[in-house]
Amino acid sequence: MNRRTFLRSTGYVLATALAGTYSVFIERNIVVVNRYTIPIANLPPSFHGFTLAHLTDLHFGPLVSPSFIQDVVAETMLLRPDAIVCTGDYVHAKNTTTEIDQVWPILMQLKAKHGVFSVLGNHDHWADTNRSLYWLERSGQNLRHQCKAITKGKERILLGGAGDYWEDQLKIDHLFASTDDKECRILLSHNPDSVDTRFKTPVALVLSGHTHGGQVVLPFFGAPVLPVQNKKYSSGLIVTEKTKLFISRGLGWTIYPVRFNCYPEIALLQLVNPALTA
Repeated sequence: MNRRTFLRSTGYVLATALAGTYSVFIERNIVVVNRYTIPIANLPPSFHGFTLAHLTDLHFGPLVSPSFIQDVVAETMLLRPDAIVCTGDYVHAKNTTTEIDQVWPILMQLKAKHGVFSVLGNHDHWADTNRSLYWLERSGQNLRHQCKAITKGKERILLGGAGDYWEDQLKIDHLFASTDDKECRILLSHNPDSVDTRFKTPVALVLSGHTHGGQVVLPFFGAPVLPVQNKKYSSGLIVTEKTKLFISRGLGWTIYPVRFNCYPEIALLQLVNPALTA
C-alpha cells in the first residue's frame, strides 16, 4: 500500500468512526423544539392560535434515562402549550413492567391548561398491555377509544384516541360516533398507517409517531428505513386523500441507537384557521 492509498483508507476509517460516534452519542441526545403551523379549515375561531405540544416515542429504557425523560417533561412545560398530546411507545423493552412503572410517574408530571391526552403504541403493548392501560388510566390522560372535547366559550374541538394499529383495535368510527361531522375532530393514533384504513368519519388532523422520522435521513435520499407500509409517511405535515397527517420524529430510538440528520423533537403545533390568517 503506497502512502496516498494508506492516507485515503485511514481518512475513510476515521470519518466513519466520527460519524458513528456522533450518531450514537451526540445527535441522539440533542432534543430540539420544532414549531409547526397547522392550517385547519373548520377550526373554530376561538381556537385560532391554539397550541398542542406533541410528544411521542420516548422509548424509555436502554440509553434513554429517567433524567432524559425528566428533561423532556420540563422543557415541554416551559413551552406553556394549551394542551399536550402523547402518541405512544413510552417504553422500549418487551415482556416487562419495570420500565412502565418507572416512566409513567414522570409522565404524570405533564400539565397543561386544557389537559394532557395520551394513547398507547405497539411497544407499550409488547411490554405489558394491562400494566400500560393501568397507568394510562391512573394518569388521567387516557384517550384510548375515547373522544373528549376541549371547550372555549361556546366552541369546541374534539380529540379522539385510536388503539394501536398493530396491537389493538383502532375503533375510529366508534369513538367519534356521537359527534357531528361538521365539528373539528383531531385523532391521536400512534402508527400513521392507520390513516389508510377503512373509516368513514371526517377527521381534520391525525397526530402520529412510530416512524422516528427514520432516525437516519440521508441528504438527497431521505430515510432509508421506515417501519410503515406507506413509505410516504416519514415526518412532518402530510396532506393525504382523507385528512392532514402530522408525524413527529419522536424522542427515543428503536432497532439501532442512532440518529443522523434527524434530531429528537418536541413538536409544538399551532392550529390556525386559514380564513383568519389573511
